[in-house]
Amino acid sequence: MVRGPLDNDQAGLMSDFIYHGSATQGSKAGDGDEMAALKIKDKASCQWDLVSLGEVMLRLDPGDRRIASTRQFHAWEGGGEYNVARGLRRCFGMETAIVTALADNPVGRLVEDLMLQGGVSLKHVLWAPYDGVGRGVRNGLNFTERGFGLRAGVGCSDRGHTAVSQLKPGEIDWEQIFGKEGARWFHTGGIFCALSESTPLVAQEAMQAAKHAGTVVSYDLNYRASLWKAIGGKQKAQQVNRTLAPLVDVMLGNEEDFTAALGFSVAGLDEGHSQLDAANFMAMIEKVLAEYPNLKVVATTLRNARTATLNDWGAVGWCDGHFYQASVRQNVEIYDRVGGGDSFASGLIYGLLSGKEPQWAVECGAAHGALAMTTPGDTSMATLDEVLQAMKGATARMAR
Repeated sequence: MVRGPLDNDQAGLMSDFIYHGSATQGSKAGDGDEMAALKIKDKASCQWDLVSLGEVMLRLDPGDRRIASTRQFHAWEGGGEYNVARGLRRCFGMETAIVTALADNPVGRLVEDLMLQGGVSLKHVLWAPYDGVGRGVRNGLNFTERGFGLRAGVGCSDRGHTAVSQLKPGEIDWEQIFGKEGARWFHTGGIFCALSESTPLVAQEAMQAAKHAGTVVSYDLNYRASLWKAIGGKQKAQQVNRTLAPLVDVMLGNEEDFTAALGFSVAGLDEGHSQLDAANFMAMIEKVLAEYPNLKVVATTLRNARTATLNDWGAVGWCDGHFYQASVRQNVEIYDRVGGGDSFASGLIYGLLSGKEPQWAVECGAAHGALAMTTPGDTSMATLDEVLQAMKGATARMAR
């Protein structure tokens, strides 16, 4: 892997990327294919149901204690884009792979060991030589408190100069992945694109290769203020995301993502996101579709965090000219909220890959997301049977 700052050619690419991004704002991307139905390749022609591109970090979890005062941590692996691939593999039994990079040291090998337990293929993981102290390349750490009651959850990332943030165009053989092996679906998102100046270029390269191969492209906006803070904040996030949006088939987000990361306002949305009227989000989605008619599916989760441990949880999606709303779950008891949106994404994608009706897919995503928040760690520990039971409104009566 090439390391260090962008060379002159790559710096020029970044300049072009930003220039074309501003030029596309307000344009009718994909005019020749307006409102076309989502076309998914048959599994017989593809090795992978889904391939994700993103960072995988080591999550250090203090359990019911706090980061600043604990004396022990539980280790998990996690990452927004990876969590989707893992959920599809472990809960839904689909064949998935992760494209990422790790520093080749014991911490990187621990992340590898955790990923092996998740079943996601590591065939396309790049390993960067480690210099002994992490001056040039390292692995990301994510310290996460779950929160309780009035005390909100807290995330503290330590991910500067990580191996995956230094990926550059040309380092991944996308023709091998999409052309030779074949993938039905490609997923990436705003977390990966916030890691460095070069990661949006890598995402753009991957998305273009996927589109050329007829692979569905999904993108989770996943706005993280801490990642964009030092590199231009919301304005830079919107610039990057608006550049990539014309390449997206399925756009995903939560109740604040479409505003913070894409620049679309939602009527009646208060600062605490406690007034989540689905009709207002549907109106916002119509604005998104008017600007990006290339989109085939748009979906957003809706969360009202009454407390850290009691959340209202729902979702709304648009597909083929119609809106679909999942059952609203009020006062869902939260054990660990991290990964709920990623599990919604994997459930939704599973439904669409399986040829289910859009309403079923949205309900599946919402149920899977709710279940994922009842267990620790970023990734889902739910089973398909549990998801199906939750979709039917089954109680939590003990099964034995």
